[in-house]
Amino acid sequence: MEQLWPLPSPDVADAIRSSCQQLLSDAGELTDALTEPARAAQHEPNLLSDASLAEEDRQLNRSDAVQWLTSNVQQPGKRVDPYIGPRTSAYIRDLASRGIAPDFAEGWRAALAVGWRRWLEVCVAQDVTPDVLVEVLDLSAQSMMQYALDSMTALREVIVATGTGTADADAIAMIQLIANGAPVTQERAEGRLSYRMSRWHGAVILWADDLEQVDGLNEAIAGVRSVTAGRSALVARASTTSRWMWVSGTDAPDLHQVERVLANVEGVHAAVGRSGQGLEGFRSSHLDALAAQAMVVRLGSDRRFTDYADVELIDTLTRDRASAQRFVTMTLGPLAEADEELRQALLTYVQCGFNTTRTAAKLYAHRNTVERRVSRANELSVVKVEDNPTHVAAALLVLEVAPDLVSTSTT
Repeated sequence: MEQLWPLPSPDVADAIRSSCQQLLSDAGELTDALTEPARAAQHEPNLLSDASLAEEDRQLNRSDAVQWLTSNVQQPGKRVDPYIGPRTSAYIRDLASRGIAPDFAEGWRAALAVGWRRWLEVCVAQDVTPDVLVEVLDLSAQSMMQYALDSMTALREVIVATGTGTADADAIAMIQLIANGAPVTQERAEGRLSYRMSRWHGAVILWADDLEQVDGLNEAIAGVRSVTAGRSALVARASTTSRWMWVSGTDAPDLHQVERVLANVEGVHAAVGRSGQGLEGFRSSHLDALAAQAMVVRLGSDRRFTDYADVELIDTLTRDRASAQRFVTMTLGPLAEADEELRQALLTYVQCGFNTTRTAAKLYAHRNTVERRVSRANELSVVKVEDNPTHVAAALLVLEVAPDLVSTSTT
């Protein structure tokens, strides 16, 4: 690409390289700082409600930030080529197929505001002369702005090349109307989806961690169909890495069978909602599954199967990750990072109504072993189980879903 400004002097180049290396050392934290304001500025509720698409949006932000920083480590001050990889192209296709049109320009403006502030903080902290600092900031401002413009141009080219629509586009559009609470009649929904609504429905969301594992989605869908044989099923392609599914019948389906399916499929996760009847049950079960998926992604959990009915309290407690970390730390203290056996013993003890014999039977452990573990766990916990069992159990449940929540917050 044509270089639009002079390349920096050696001192300025060294300062740029050093600042970029510092930001690259914690690219995840920088990505998180850029993503939330950028996503909010895009004004697209259907993007916010789908954890798979939201994660792809986050990865796009990370790729953009890492591309600019890495390029300026290698060749400080040189105009940076925008990054459009296979994952980006797949994400744009997914948006087009869903009729989702984020305001990328506004997203870039919001991200640049945050990114520039972080860049200022790092650059000002460098041990350089005022003249060098001025040149660093002048050159990097031109570079960042040009990178944003070039990236927007590249995105528009991909959008045009992608076109619009897939075989699932009509179905997804109807599902989104239902999920968003639009006044859709049962007859209209059934006509568009070719799926009976006047039954019990259980929603399942299946998703893969990355593009290399998407083949497992079809295997998982086939498995779910097999273990729910005799029931009707609706499957929609929500994105490259995720599928939305409903299983229906004359009574509530047992979706815990999905957990058995995943044992034979690598790299695929599932979230299921509580079953419900009719159009409203179709909608509420799907919203449950979306919330369960969002919680798993938000907490960075490697949990393979999640039933929202089991984690609704955890979802509520962890809507804000920093608050969840604080709650767990303030409640459990050293126990939060102690041996998992201690935490499991204390949680089971509370769940069994403080009955040691029942706890030992559930854990397949000797009663004396359980007593020692419970006693040690309670010693480590800041809040004692006899003082506030609700808070202790809630904090332990959070760690059961996301065992690295506290340890990763301090690294």
